[in-house]
Amino acid sequence: MSAEHTEHGAGRLCNFHITFFAIVLGMAGFTLSVQKAGGLIHSLHPISTVLLYLTVCLFALVGLIYLYKGITCPGAVQKELRHPIKINFFPLVAKILLVLSVVLLERNMTASFYSWAVGTVLQFAASIYIISAWIQNDKFKIEQMTPGWFIPIVGSVIIPIAGVKHGFVELSWFFFSVGIIYWLILLVIVLYRMFFHAPIAERLMPTLFILFAPPAIGFIAYIRLTGGTIDSFGRVLYYFSLFMFFLVLYQLPRLIKIRFYLSWWAYSFPMAAKTLASFLMLSLVPDPFIRFITWFELTFLTLIIIVLTVKTIQAISNGEICVED
Repeated sequence: MSAEHTEHGAGRLCNFHITFFAIVLGMAGFTLSVQKAGGLIHSLHPISTVLLYLTVCLFALVGLIYLYKGITCPGAVQKELRHPIKINFFPLVAKILLVLSVVLLERNMTASFYSWAVGTVLQFAASIYIISAWIQNDKFKIEQMTPGWFIPIVGSVIIPIAGVKHGFVELSWFFFSVGIIYWLILLVIVLYRMFFHAPIAERLMPTLFILFAPPAIGFIAYIRLTGGTIDSFGRVLYYFSLFMFFLVLYQLPRLIKIRFYLSWWAYSFPMAAKTLASFLMLSLVPDPFIRFITWFELTFLTLIIIVLTVKTIQAISNGEICVED
């Protein structure tokens, strides 16, 4: 019985998927959103501090468990690296570090710099590795493509948000250029896949939220790169992300009917990115409509985080997490 229990535990560890880092990224984005809202409602600042500590602890926990998985189940990690969908989630680690570097800008510039530097190196390495895998692999099919394919390369757009503050302006322009061009390329392919091929599998439907994240993050990065003023291109990025947000909201009746998967956490970070873009837009264009959208998005994001947290705890309690796909 003990051996059987040990084997069962090892099996669950081997099924501790890379997508667990999406939980950490969602919490990091939520932390930053609450921190930005704290600039307008000061009582939220202590809450953002608690969320920051919680996110860092969660990052450490998930990181250690996945590291242990890599030691005990190296074959499972290799399998994920060869998977047409899961491979795209490995850069989540870099994105978490990059988002945390933005959170830390107002708290500890040294910690922010090291988080940004490590995240930037990992993001660059992941982009080169995964794009090479896309090029060399002859088994990937168009039906396997989802908005999750944005993750490996479009994460580069996050780099300028803290990079400019740390004095790396040209390097930030480099990553912004790579990320924004690849976003446009991948957007065309993803829309083609969704328009003309079989619908996205139910468990991957939450990745639709990723559609409005790149232009939202791109808007924030572009404003940082251009000195904090808004121009026509900045407006194009923001309002395109807003349209995609409305388009995805229209799919909500279908999305809420699907059963809970860990992929539901794909709702969280894109929503946080959109909220942050609206807070920035509100500071530049104090329009009543933008103000309404901003607070609506923050409320919606908070509701999403609460629901995801409850659902995840329930799934863990029922043994529905860390099972074979």
